Amino acid sequence: MLDAVVVGAGPNGLTAAVELARRGFSVAVFEARDTVGGGARTEELTLPGFRHDPCSAAHPLGINSPAFRAMPLDRYGLEWLQPPLPMAHPFLDGTAAVLSRSVAETAASFGPRDAGAYRRLVEPFLGKWDVLLRDFMSLPLSSLPRDPVTLARFGLSGLPPSTWLMRRFRDDRARALFAGLVAHVIAPLDGIITGGVGMVFALAAHARGWPVARGGSQSISDALTAYLLDLGGTVHTDYEVKRLDDLPPARAYVFDTSPTALAKIAGLGRAYAGYRYGSSVFKIDYALDGPVPWTAQEPRTAGTVQVGASSKEIGAALRAASREGRAPDAPFLITVQPSVVDPSRAPAGKHVFWAYGHVPGGWDGDLTDAIERQLERFAPGFRDRVLARATAGPPELAARNANYVGGDIACGAASGLQLLLRPKLSLFPYGTPHPAVFICSSATPPGPGVHGMSGHNAAKAVWRRLRSA
Repeated sequence: MLDAVVVGAGPNGLTAAVELARRGFSVAVFEARDTVGGGARTEELTLPGFRHDPCSAAHPLGINSPAFRAMPLDRYGLEWLQPPLPMAHPFLDGTAAVLSRSVAETAASFGPRDAGAYRRLVEPFLGKWDVLLRDFMSLPLSSLPRDPVTLARFGLSGLPPSTWLMRRFRDDRARALFAGLVAHVIAPLDGIITGGVGMVFALAAHARGWPVARGGSQSISDALTAYLLDLGGTVHTDYEVKRLDDLPPARAYVFDTSPTALAKIAGLGRAYAGYRYGSSVFKIDYALDGPVPWTAQEPRTAGTVQVGASSKEIGAALRAASREGRAPDAPFLITVQPSVVDPSRAPAGKHVFWAYGHVPGGWDGDLTDAIERQLERFAPGFRDRVLARATAGPPELAARNANYVGGDIACGAASGLQLLLRPKLSLFPYGTPHPAVFICSSATPPGPGVHGMSGHNAAKAVWRRLRSA
């Protein structure tokens, strides 16, 4: 009998398996797809030689993850590549605000009226970032914070809606960039805790940047898998699990799946009937004949580029997708250009480019024209550089990854209290009504992102149970 079986070989499932194997437990992973990766994969989606990331591409939380930083993943091929700028946010006048490794450079890009306000917002946390992040991402409620004073101070700024926090800024350059940071979790700007979301992304950039993985996001999953195999674990791909009886006997079963799938496989009935799935995205992967022709200079060297003319436009796009049930006329775009720093991702002189806009969950329309019209506002001539494109709306995203119910790439609405209290209100969110069954996906705290911390936290709950049995 195995000590633990993990269902799903995404970053959280692989992290949970590694954490258990490191502590001497026998572990096997079962994955429905023919390769490992979940939301961290790399594939030739358009033309030969163009290597695209179907989901995650830039990794501010990955390089900062306490779980990943405690593993020797560099020995297994994971190399973080830092673009000259972590992120840029262009405007229609040909200028741009930036999120730089330097707080001073970032503040200066907002203009003199907001530079001081930004420094006062982030500087108190920079020297304590690692402890703050560990407290923020560790086991909720059942783990005492290492620095409760700093965590409480962060909460005073981060728990209110981001619209409150943005009142610190007098001009829209800073407000627009910050609104874009909040939009990474596909939540309306006036939701609770959204101020904290924006601050985490900003602080992550100042601490260690927003890198890409050399060769693509698959490198993260491959490194975790190789480490697990060295620790004695096993991985079985192309193995779909429909019920617990499909799995070998084990003392614990750990699911890197949606709560809906877990309940069905484990026979938990309506245990997660109240869990909400949120909005989705319409994603396009591009093969380009050259770099994106941004009007502003700064985006040309940025790994990530946020595309939204103003905080008002960004807020309207989020409301349309999240509350009004329609695709926005001017979508806010999150874009990543990995080949700015990793030329191995495309043939010589060519580039890969990744972009998505927000749409309602389950939406079956085509946002291609709206996305490209938006890009042309900030990069005239963009369409002329397109060699090929691969599009994926909510139905395609859900078909590609079963965790993306309705195309929700966060595996559950990351808004309101569900951003923190997921998948249900509980002191032990990784446990289930079945004493031998656990959940470790991004439907559990600390939520979405390729950081492995949901898997790390769930593994703690599992090994505590195994040692007490």
